[in-house]
Amino acid sequence: MSDVDLADELLAGSRRALGRGITLAETGGEAARALLSAIYPHTGKAHIVGVTGAPGAGKSTLVNALTHIWRDAGRSVAVLAVDPTSPFTGGALLGDRIRMQSHGGDAGVFIRSMASRGRLGGIARATGDAVALFDAAGFAVVIVETVGAGQGEVEIASAAHTTLVIEVPGMGDDVQSIKAGILEIADVFVVNKADREGADATVRLLRAMLHLGEAPAGGWTPPVIPVVALRDQGIAEVAVAAEQHLAHMRASGLLAARQRARAAYELRLALQEGALERARARVGASGWEALVDAVAARTTDPYTAAAGLLAAE
Repeated sequence: MSDVDLADELLAGSRRALGRGITLAETGGEAARALLSAIYPHTGKAHIVGVTGAPGAGKSTLVNALTHIWRDAGRSVAVLAVDPTSPFTGGALLGDRIRMQSHGGDAGVFIRSMASRGRLGGIARATGDAVALFDAAGFAVVIVETVGAGQGEVEIASAAHTTLVIEVPGMGDDVQSIKAGILEIADVFVVNKADREGADATVRLLRAMLHLGEAPAGGWTPPVIPVVALRDQGIAEVAVAAEQHLAHMRASGLLAARQRARAAYELRLALQEGALERARARVGASGWEALVDAVAARTTDPYTAAAGLLAAE
């Protein structure tokens, strides 16, 4: 199947073509770039929802419950679950399709797991490309569930329109929660496992935190919603809050600004990847290994080596 045929089938809604397209995006290279170039003008319609939080917070359970809510409302949903990659074997469990088996026979749901490949920031290199493919394939909602790396996992804010940050009671002291940088990216706070002791205190802490400092930019104050995802309690309220946030972004003009920031982020990633590919191709495998050896031996430094590669452009 040619790149043009693959793009046409994907735009027509073929799930097989979509699966092949995402595999291409993960592999990278000229074929992936040609496919993205063909489908990119057809993107920009989906509501991209990021879900992040510490490991064990219940991200997958929440995503599963939200998918049911949006499907009941007649909206198609794509789920991209980024799983951690082993630093030793390079493998990944990719288990979210197992957790979400209840959606297996639903043509309006597409679930794809993607290994993070060791990349920092909680989302895989090809996440933005996969989201674009889902968007072009006509999905109304695209949910990106991140690895759950902890406080530094804020990269999802650059890839999503609405970011849900999940907190649970009993996973750290109050001071730790307040200073966690991950909370600064939230558009909606979700306190999962709200039937646990201490959940009310966690909700009060988060709401109090929102009143500290300056008023939020754009006039949106993130709601704090207690839920019990395993029992579908509070899930409808989370879905409504996500929709209200998108509506607020559109009405206030902030959506265009966030789209532009996302475009800048994706352009930066594409430039970094392209520059690295060209540099490695120019010096060849042996030349690249020689540079790595020189840096490792301290006969040069990474900045000087990179500057030499760029200067040879």
